[in-house]
Amino acid sequence: MTVTPLTRPARLRPGAKVAVVAPSGPLPAERLDAGLDLLRGWDLDPVVAPHVLDRHDEFRYLAGTDADRARDFQEAWCDPSVSAVLCARGGYGVQRMVDLLDWTALRAAGPKVFVGYSDITALHEAFAVRMGLATLHGPMVAAMTFLKDTDTQESLRATLFEPESVMTLGGGPTAGALVPGRARGVTLGGCVSLLAAGLGTPYARPTTAGGLLLIEDTGEEPYRLDRILTQLLRSGVLDGVAGIGLGSWAECGPYDEVRTVLRDRLGGLGVPVAEEMGFGHGPTNLTMPLGVPGTLDAGRGTLTLDVPALV
Repeated sequence: MTVTPLTRPARLRPGAKVAVVAPSGPLPAERLDAGLDLLRGWDLDPVVAPHVLDRHDEFRYLAGTDADRARDFQEAWCDPSVSAVLCARGGYGVQRMVDLLDWTALRAAGPKVFVGYSDITALHEAFAVRMGLATLHGPMVAAMTFLKDTDTQESLRATLFEPESVMTLGGGPTAGALVPGRARGVTLGGCVSLLAAGLGTPYARPTTAGGLLLIEDTGEEPYRLDRILTQLLRSGVLDGVAGIGLGSWAECGPYDEVRTVLRDRLGGLGVPVAEEMGFGHGPTNLTMPLGVPGTLDAGRGTLTLDVPALV
């Protein structure tokens, strides 16, 4: 079994209706409003799911109950007038609600654009496994990076409307090789702690063989990153991976220490590893398509897609 290309949804057109959902944690209303204004400035028509601003009565880290978050997502995806579903924020909670989704109904609704990162990694994996659908690892509507960083905004806007204009990703001033080389494969990945947390569940792929694994994280000290990466290595899920692209490691400690862990744990795989590619929880969060074939050039710190992220 190897990672294969997934079905790409259609690009967005001016005037498209996009649904905003909160599958994980709660969010401030003012940040949501600011993100919605940005989307309207792109000539999109954002609609907010009913429970986006909820907060769970007992578990204040959740945006409402599992059932309500799942219902919001289900109804947004199955609405035939909606062209894309965008996440408002991450946090924690997807793993609690993913089992409540009706995947038969989601598949019947057809391919649509799906955007998010961080805790949303669990949904990226579920979409790949249950629907064979390519998704976008990108900024969320109420995230400060999306609200403040123009490179983050433009990367998402171009991917949504003009995907052929963003065929080479990464390559920033600090991008380069942790392990040199070039590799071809199909992209997958996300927040590495969520990938590890999904092992053994029916919503995670059992292998990254033939894939270009894109990973990042936040708030994980070097010893915890070591544990996460060691778990992935011991599980065998990294056997046969073609190459690895690394994003940001915000609040994970001094980067020299993080880098030492990454080189120690990943260097033995014998595949190219590019670092500081500009996606994830850092000051810039470039949109990275998942499920699309391409070439990783570790020396340049770039990912060049064979085809646009969206058709």
